[in-house]
Amino acid sequence: MSVDFVPFEAERFLDWKGLLAAFAAGHRRPKPDIKDLFVYRGGDTILDRATWIDGLGALVKVATVVPGNVARGKPTVNGAVTLFDDVTGELTGLVDFHLVTKWKTAGDSLYAASRLVRPGARRFLLVGAGKVAQSMVEAYGALFPEAEFTVWSRSRDSAAAMGLPVADDLEAAVRAADVICTATMATAPLIKGEWLQPGQHLDLIGAYKPGMREVDDAAMARARIFVDARATTIHHIGELIDPLASGAIREADIVADYYDDPALFARRSEAEITIAKNGGGAHLDLMTALYIQKAWAGR
Repeated sequence: MSVDFVPFEAERFLDWKGLLAAFAAGHRRPKPDIKDLFVYRGGDTILDRATWIDGLGALVKVATVVPGNVARGKPTVNGAVTLFDDVTGELTGLVDFHLVTKWKTAGDSLYAASRLVRPGARRFLLVGAGKVAQSMVEAYGALFPEAEFTVWSRSRDSAAAMGLPVADDLEAAVRAADVICTATMATAPLIKGEWLQPGQHLDLIGAYKPGMREVDDAAMARARIFVDARATTIHHIGELIDPLASGAIREADIVADYYDDPALFARRSEAEITIAKNGGGAHLDLMTALYIQKAWAGR
């Protein structure tokens, strides 16, 4: 069996609506087995994610997260993505790690936004100014062509480097936004529930392990909460672990994930506040990598 290597150059054959269609099809498959493994060395992390979706295949994605790389002028996150045949388990593909990560991460939140953002929403606030925030401008723009973006970051210089209007007052920017997208490495909440306004939607991306959070308990308690997959978020990420432990929310308050009836994963009114927690499980990496591999093969 041949092994395909798909480079980052494959991006020119991709589009966001095509990825969302791949997500919709993938979630009609049986629920996968998913396992995450964390390895730590001080502030550095290895995250090893694996999944097997019956009828699609298997994937192992290994990521290294080294915050000190910022000072070295190197990417904070690096890794490798491997694909395996669904029947034989043979290696079938190596897909550029950064390409899969970009499209999976942004596509995950875009999939939620396509169902939860209030009609007519235009004011998008990006909290964080890294590569994920940059990807979200591109992704949101594919579905919301009239979107107007503002960015806030702890570093004003990094925010200004995005070439978008910069917010200096986070509270004021949150209050004025229709859609708030958080993509930070925060370990304590940045967004307070008392700042939220009726009709807002929040895409929470940054927190990916127990010691990380981007919004406080009050925000979680005020919103209808959605996740991409219960299995990879509820007991794995501080954004949910902490408010569940404090009693601010209950597991029953999590309305739906992508495997539920699509009618459940939806906004009920223009006034409600919605939160979608992006957990980015390996099953989404697999759906994304296969979409990319197929697009590259058909170029």
